[in-house]
Amino acid sequence: MRPLVPAVQVCAPVGGDRPRGALHPRADDKRRPCAYPSDVSATEQQESPAYAARPQALAQARERQQAAARWLRPFAVAVIAFVVVNSLKQHPAPALSGEGAVVLTALVAIVGATVVLVRPAGSALRHVSALGAMIAGSVALVWAQSHGAGVISLFVVVGYAAMRSSVQGSLVTFALAAGGFAAAAAHAWHGPGGLLGAEVGITAWYLIGMFARRAREAQEQAERLLAELEASRRAQAEAGALRERSRLAREMHDVLAHSLSGLMLQLEGARMLAQRPDANGQLPAALERAHHLAHAGLEEARRAIGTLRGEDLPGPDRLEQLAADFRRDSSVQTTLEVTGTPRRLESETSLTLYRVAQEALTNSLKHAHPTRVELRLSYESQGTRLVVEDHTERTLDGPLAGHEHGDGGNGSGYGLTGMRERAELLGGRFNASPTSDGFRVDLWLPA
Repeated sequence: MRPLVPAVQVCAPVGGDRPRGALHPRADDKRRPCAYPSDVSATEQQESPAYAARPQALAQARERQQAAARWLRPFAVAVIAFVVVNSLKQHPAPALSGEGAVVLTALVAIVGATVVLVRPAGSALRHVSALGAMIAGSVALVWAQSHGAGVISLFVVVGYAAMRSSVQGSLVTFALAAGGFAAAAAHAWHGPGGLLGAEVGITAWYLIGMFARRAREAQEQAERLLAELEASRRAQAEAGALRERSRLAREMHDVLAHSLSGLMLQLEGARMLAQRPDANGQLPAALERAHHLAHAGLEEARRAIGTLRGEDLPGPDRLEQLAADFRRDSSVQTTLEVTGTPRRLESETSLTLYRVAQEALTNSLKHAHPTRVELRLSYESQGTRLVVEDHTERTLDGPLAGHEHGDGGNGSGYGLTGMRERAELLGGRFNASPTSDGFRVDLWLPA
């Protein structure tokens, strides 16, 4: 018995083309081990430096915005404090009667609105009321004190509204602030230069607030998109892992079922021959066939490992050898007919054609006693069709013992399931159904 070889990828000999072996080729000790193909997966893309830098850059931008926001509140409070202190030195000064009462009321409204606005929590109605109170207090202060600093509080209110309110709300706030200041400045006999300069300042602060708002929204949108991208990549990685597990399951089933089923039948025949006193020398031949199948199964398992690693994939060019080996191992007449003009197919399409033929032959030998098996490969204009049909008397427990079939061969067994999955993944069609004297497997793949 030959020792098992390590599970490493086997490449073609250096300086030569990869040989096209038979279904169960002998091991080539002159081949060299090589590494897996370096395909870049979604997970590797996530771990790349360029991808890792994205969330880091967004986090740094978020920290800068938060730091700026922390400084804006003390700055706004300092500006309002300056307005209050300046108003105490102007004429008329705050008082309980006359024009001083107007100044006092305006300052109370401005300070109260500031307290509400600098607190992050609060309902929308409270914030709208606070904005209205600050605009009214600032306009009243400009109205009463012609040389006061009431216009500076208008800068604060329009900047805050531009950053925190809705776009429509900020426009309304800007219009009220600009219009109210114009009316109050006209009453206080401000010159055209002072009026124009103040209006430019109100507009500038509004635009600065809008710019900060757009930057914050862009940051939030970038974070949302990054989160969606990460979720999409995670889902893509999970789907890729699921596809890979399904592919491994199909390969394991196709290889093991094909070799072990034949081995089981040969050993069963050898066991029955061993119990007969007149074996007529058939027992050594049966054991030799079983040994050959075991060795072939090992070689096929090695080939499957190479297939999973991207080596030479079996395809339609090996169907003739597959039929010959099946005919030799089972003593069943097996023919292959190829129609149409052969053409180069995609690797997955070629592998699917080979695996479906292999599985169909395995099922035919396992679940029936076929007298003849026909393989027909047709290169059609829109695709490639493979038909495997056996002619036999079926077993009593159904067309394919061990598999449950509905109409059209919609079975639930692993063999038929694997064949159907292979076809569907490539956009093809698969049908397995009984015939008058056997069973028929029909596979069509676009190519």
